[in-house]
Amino acid sequence: MTQNPTATTLDALAPGRAGLVIDVVGDDRLSRRLSDLGFWTGTRIEVVRRAPFGDPTQYRLQGYRIALRRSEAQRVVVEELR
Repeated sequence: MTQNPTATTLDALAPGRAGLVIDVVGDDRLSRRLSDLGFWTGTRIEVVRRAPFGDPTQYRLQGYRIALRRSEAQRVVVEELR
């Protein structure tokens, strides 16, 4: 994870909160797919809602919504917007 003290992973953001993407961790199919879907450095992402048992979570970015499993969201490093 990056050295930014306010950085966290996407799965740690609560519904209704937003953040800016800092990094997508890894160099595998999943990290490339997340980048293809618009998880780019500087992109604003908002947590829309979480499923009843906490997985998956729906996010809004780049004008669309996407649901990610917790394990997938842990790969995205964000800086929470206050």
